[in-house]
Amino acid sequence: MTEFFTYVIQGIPYGCVFALVAVGLVLTYKTSGVFNLAFGAQAFVAAAVYYDVHVRHGWSRWPALAFVVLVLSPALGLLLDVAIFRHLRTASPIAKLVASLGLLVAVPQIVSIWLGQSSTFGVVGIWWDDNALYHFGKFVLDGRQMAIIVSTVVAVTLLGFLFRFAPIGLRMRAVVESPRMTELAGVDSDRVSAFSWMLSSLFAGLAGVLLAPLYASLASQNFSTLLIAAIAAAAFARLTSIPLALVGGLLLGITQALLSGYLPPASVIAQNLKPSLPFAALFLLLLFWPGLRSAVQNKDPLSGVDPPPSPPVAESRGEFLTKTTRVFGTVVVAGALLWLLTSATSYWIGIATTAVVLSVIFLSITVITGMAGQVSLCQATFAGVGAFSTAQIVKVFGLSVLPTLLIGAFVAAAVGALLAVPMLRLGGIFLSLGTLAFAVMFDTLLAPLGWVSGGAHPVRVPRPIGFVDDRSFLILCVVILVIASIFVIFIRRGTTGRFLHALRGSETASRSIGINPTRVRILAFAVSAGLAGLGGGLLAVQKNIATKEDFGYFLSLFFVVLVVTLMPSTVEGAINAGVGFALVPEVLKLVGVSVSWEFVLFGLGAITYARHPEGVLEFQKRKSLAAIEKRLPARWRGPGVDPTVLPAGSAD
Repeated sequence: MTEFFTYVIQGIPYGCVFALVAVGLVLTYKTSGVFNLAFGAQAFVAAAVYYDVHVRHGWSRWPALAFVVLVLSPALGLLLDVAIFRHLRTASPIAKLVASLGLLVAVPQIVSIWLGQSSTFGVVGIWWDDNALYHFGKFVLDGRQMAIIVSTVVAVTLLGFLFRFAPIGLRMRAVVESPRMTELAGVDSDRVSAFSWMLSSLFAGLAGVLLAPLYASLASQNFSTLLIAAIAAAAFARLTSIPLALVGGLLLGITQALLSGYLPPASVIAQNLKPSLPFAALFLLLLFWPGLRSAVQNKDPLSGVDPPPSPPVAESRGEFLTKTTRVFGTVVVAGALLWLLTSATSYWIGIATTAVVLSVIFLSITVITGMAGQVSLCQATFAGVGAFSTAQIVKVFGLSVLPTLLIGAFVAAAVGALLAVPMLRLGGIFLSLGTLAFAVMFDTLLAPLGWVSGGAHPVRVPRPIGFVDDRSFLILCVVILVIASIFVIFIRRGTTGRFLHALRGSETASRSIGINPTRVRILAFAVSAGLAGLGGGLLAVQKNIATKEDFGYFLSLFFVVLVVTLMPSTVEGAINAGVGFALVPEVLKLVGVSVSWEFVLFGLGAITYARHPEGVLEFQKRKSLAAIEKRLPARWRGPGVDPTVLPAGSAD
């Protein structure tokens, strides 16, 4: 029994850190309606700055702690509110989620660029002696663990007093219901929102400073795990109860410690289950925890109904501009292919092939996000399923590569359909969180296994017969991309596409005319996963090897950010995203800039999704079309554009 309580005591410090971030997540969600996925990134910022001022610049512990937790972190929260989330208060939950997702991708990269390549070892804790031992009967805690427990107790106690006895607590809860109604009651909603963001960011900063000394080095991956664990604790609290968020974080930390203590350390189960526990817990909570399925998204009752989206620019152009655009596009594509197939070096052929293969994967986001209106954060995982299935089937059964690519795509589609069955009952941000949990759980629990990815010896995949050299393989990839694109276009214009469009407008109205939302969305998930699996198989064949590093969960996040930033609802957007992913790093190298800036640029670009859900490229095309048609004769103008009026937001 003593051994059991020893493990429990060891798990409490980690549970306290999980609880601090979970409390911050719940606080932000309750008071602003934003489920802030960037919380882990905010904690990473605080930890990095604390390391810099304390270790690199020699500040003592307490001034460094006060600066980071009481000045920098609240200032960062205020900046996020004033610059971004205040303007999204009445936006859809998906728009808020995409904005925070962009920050989750961009902010850690900015911090990593700032920290540089030098080692970041030896983060010192805030206790006056990290190595001091404190005995409580038979149990022992060191200085770092004491700092975490004491800080958590003090922070949560002060927060409880704030909500119970301070008027600002009631005002924070009122603003999320309707900022305009609270303003009618004389409450400055902007000031209340700013205070809540500063307070929640303070919790993130405190968690980051407390967590950093528990690891050998400062790495953003540790804070990604922190975020998922905090989301699991927040889900345990149903995103509403701060005390339950605290309890959930503690339970998760204690469970991790018990697993570490009782499972054989050399076993595969221990090595994979312990790091994946937060993700598995989140996945199971989302599926089975009472109250989450029926959780109501925060919505301002005075917010107006969104106007119907504008038709694509391609449907608004006149016949003259349509023909001109098609001729120009054909000439550009034909010229690029001619150069690649005749005089380009193998280096550029490889880049072009990567762009084409990624375009196939990005078509899956066009289907699930652009058409179905759902944000799935596991598309790279589906691509990995397709790649690993293709590699294993070729290795074990000796089948030809080309038909095996289709088998891999069908396996990925089946996994997508199975995942959609429970996930679609959640909807909204809960569906996105569930797919994120699945992606990270697959990455940590399944991908390392030999029968999945080959483990320490990744499975090699040959090129198809007749397409061994780079140029012929590029032709094969282009043909597959064209077929996949036509397939997506037919879906959009067919019954499934019309059903999905109707569901995005009103699910209730769609049900009234006989549309089965569950069946249609499961089909969309399956098609999306199948396209991703096909692209993943092509990527493995291109590289002649299927490795789990090519399909990590972070890539799922970046893929979504990239596509929704550019143009999420069209085939053209997926292709532009593929070209951008492949070419932007080359441009950055050419100008002598770190390739990490690619993640920063597209991550911050995702913030524009709320104002331009059609994508910045589609918005710029519409703006340019209006300007061009002003100068055209009336007979050449399109039916859907008033050349005397620029689209909303074009003056920005």
